[in-house]
Amino acid sequence: MNKEENEKRLAYLKNIVASLPDKPGTYQYYDREQTIIYVGKAKNLKNRVSSYFHKEVDRFKTKVLVSKIWDISYSVVNSEEDALLIENELIKQYKPRYNVLLKDGKTYPSICITKEYLPRIFKTRTINKKFGQFFGPFSNVGSMYMVLELIHKLYKPRTCRQIITAEGIAAGKYKPCLEYHIHNCNAPCTGRESYEQYQKNIALAREILKGNTRSVQQTIYDEMLKKASEMRFEEAEQLKKQYMMLDNFCSKSEVVSHTIDDIDVFSITNTDDKAAAFINYIHVRKGAINQSFTFEYKRKLDETDEELLNTAIPEIRTRFSSTAREIIVPFQLEWELKDCTFFVPQRGDKKHLLDLSIMNGRQYRVDRLKQTEKLNPEQRQTRLMKELQQKLGLPTLPFQIECFDNSNISGTDAVAACIVFKAMKPSKKDYRKYNIKTVTGPDDYASMQEVVRRRYTRMMEEQQPLPDLIVTDGGVGQMNVVREVVEGELGLSIPIAGLAKDDRHRTNELLYGNPPQTIGLKTNSELFHVLTHLQDEVHRFAITFHRDKRSKHALHSQLDDIKGIGPQTRDALLKAMKSLKRIKEADIQELSKTIGSSKAALIYNHFHPEKAETGE
Repeated sequence: MNKEENEKRLAYLKNIVASLPDKPGTYQYYDREQTIIYVGKAKNLKNRVSSYFHKEVDRFKTKVLVSKIWDISYSVVNSEEDALLIENELIKQYKPRYNVLLKDGKTYPSICITKEYLPRIFKTRTINKKFGQFFGPFSNVGSMYMVLELIHKLYKPRTCRQIITAEGIAAGKYKPCLEYHIHNCNAPCTGRESYEQYQKNIALAREILKGNTRSVQQTIYDEMLKKASEMRFEEAEQLKKQYMMLDNFCSKSEVVSHTIDDIDVFSITNTDDKAAAFINYIHVRKGAINQSFTFEYKRKLDETDEELLNTAIPEIRTRFSSTAREIIVPFQLEWELKDCTFFVPQRGDKKHLLDLSIMNGRQYRVDRLKQTEKLNPEQRQTRLMKELQQKLGLPTLPFQIECFDNSNISGTDAVAACIVFKAMKPSKKDYRKYNIKTVTGPDDYASMQEVVRRRYTRMMEEQQPLPDLIVTDGGVGQMNVVREVVEGELGLSIPIAGLAKDDRHRTNELLYGNPPQTIGLKTNSELFHVLTHLQDEVHRFAITFHRDKRSKHALHSQLDDIKGIGPQTRDALLKAMKSLKRIKEADIQELSKTIGSSKAALIYNHFHPEKAETGE
């Protein structure tokens, strides 16, 4: 599209905008092929649509949208609610490219009560309202099965799929099946349970699915008392069992005061990059939660939280057929719904419900992140590297991180270790062990400098890639001595961080900079756990190396210093002679019986050099 064509397009669009009315309504944007690419709503059509064509629009995605618009249509409505609902329907119908779209990912199950002569109650993932009434969907399949189990225990609805008619029942066409004999069905197909009683049970089951469990419980309780007063104790006992099952069910699902009735709760939780948001919906009926569902919405035009909620609330309420007159939200919304009140609670049971909704949204975000990173582990590693880069202000992603640690006992058997993490995971083939050569006594700082000097001098000579970050197992002191070698002696510009411990010898902070500053990092965060894993790993590697070195010294024998005597000869001789003292005192003939004359001569001459010189 050349400049002249673009100017002609904009002139045409601005002419439409100039004629828009100052009334509420919906508007649609079309591309060059007359495909709807965006549907919007407005309290004032003229003001809202004209805002897209202002020169000072700073949203990049909005500018992209405007560049694709070739035509505009609109509809005037009577109220703001009508604008919300029409927008929702148009989005579902046309699925415009630049609108926020609900991402389901999968179809969640619902519960269906069929419209048959003797209705059935079952779970399904296919919604076709011609066949019956649907309740759901249920995001928690466990809670759905719990409700179904309760209904089947209480009312025993039939589970067979055969077509049953009143005429067939009257003619005795049907016979009781196995479900009747194992007491899972009352055989209404044979008249053993009357049609009226069956329909009454289905009506009560419908009330339970609507969330009116308390009212059903009260109905059963009243009927139980009536049966007892009429001396029909067996029937009263059956009703008591039903009452207790409902009471047990209610006690599991009760979360707030049962005086709270028919309320919708919405909250919004953003992803880290705010490219999408998770909107949690909770419906409360008679104090019990009968719906809890989280939806993912992907932002298309950098919509605000308020804009996303304004779009999501009517859509979700339509999906769940909610008629609640009170809607709890986390903040005030610009738009209103007819016969509904938005409420932002500050305390009490309603605040508890809002907090519960927020907690569900956050948990859903964590679960989605875990699922995604389980399928793509590199995504988690990149996220952690980016987080550490941001926290420390590093010039590059810290792909290769190296950490050092010393180990000695009063300066004896002094060793050091270097471990390497690549992409936030241990790279064990790159681990290195060092015997301290130039330091005498327990001097950790000097030992650290020797190891760092040796490692990076060699890496430069062999032209190996240098690390993106060095982490010292210690505080300011360790960081300073490492910096003296890395920057002062070798002239390298490798970032250096430190992990400091508290009085209880537990890592509690990350240090970085010159002079070192404490970096804000939660001790229960995933990044902090990775850094402490790095620290624990270098401790383990250094201590294991030190322990192995001490063990070799402890097991060293003078026989190992004799040239020509190997481990097998040594072990055989020690097994036969029992001690080094007896080996020293033995003559050649005694030694020869165990290891042969030639090796016996080597050992005898080693312990008796004066006799070897005189030839005795």
